[in-house]
Amino acid sequence: MNAYIFPGQGAQFTGMGLDLYEKSAIAQEFFEKANSILGFSITDIMFEGTAESLKETKVTQPAIFLHSVILAKTLGDNFKPDMVAGHSLGEFSALVANGTLSFEDGLKLVSKRALAMQKACELTPSAMAAVLGLEDGIVEDVCSKIEGTVVAANYNCPGQLVISGDVDAITRACEALKAAGAKRALVLPVGGAFHSPLMEPAREELAAAIENTPFSKPNCPIYQNVTASAVIHENDIKTNLISQLTAPVRWTQSVQQMVKDGALQFTEVGPGNVLQGLVKKINREAQTAAATFTPNL
Repeated sequence: MNAYIFPGQGAQFTGMGLDLYEKSAIAQEFFEKANSILGFSITDIMFEGTAESLKETKVTQPAIFLHSVILAKTLGDNFKPDMVAGHSLGEFSALVANGTLSFEDGLKLVSKRALAMQKACELTPSAMAAVLGLEDGIVEDVCSKIEGTVVAANYNCPGQLVISGDVDAITRACEALKAAGAKRALVLPVGGAFHSPLMEPAREELAAAIENTPFSKPNCPIYQNVTASAVIHENDIKTNLISQLTAPVRWTQSVQQMVKDGALQFTEVGPGNVLQGLVKKINREAQTAAATFTPNL
């Protein structure tokens, strides 16, 4: 069975999507449509902007979403997923790819999500840190004993867990985790505490938008971050998507479940190859590849 996986924030790079725009009329159409929906030329920033300009919240998330979704659309009949999943932001790309969301509605939600998350970040000084070399249970236990807000946020692969919380609690947690045997506990260059209770204001704002957006019956299951299990019903998908901002990304568990359910091939759709690497660390036997668009010559 073929699993298609979609990356999240951090996968952006300068010049992203330009090759698609230049080689595919389908890609051009969707990129121009995106400029119109967003009200600014995101293609100028994606194709010619600096790495710094690509880091702007209102740009980063829509840019990665656009690269992933438009790449999937250029694959045409070659895009045949039996199941999909996305890492954090990538879940929105996956939901467009499997027919749950329209391109337009997906982009509007991603744009609203980015701005809502930025606002939430500005309310409380907060951060995330990558913890390497400890079992998940030990990280969870250490975090539970730290004063302040600090929680497990991204279960990326065995031995790699990202924690999220207020700045002081993250600092104390990193020291405690190193003392507990972590190889590294490194604060990440992100703007806030994603996938933690500190994202509650953003969750509330995004929930209203999701509730008012039409969701269609998907053409294949999505393994959602919150449950790490196959979801096919639109109402369940909405509920999980709303919970996602304050709940952890259970990527390790999602990939394990996809393998258990018959996934043999994992194809990453979008910029970068981070997810392929994580899949290999979760299951060495899994086959991975990057989706590539080949124009008709």
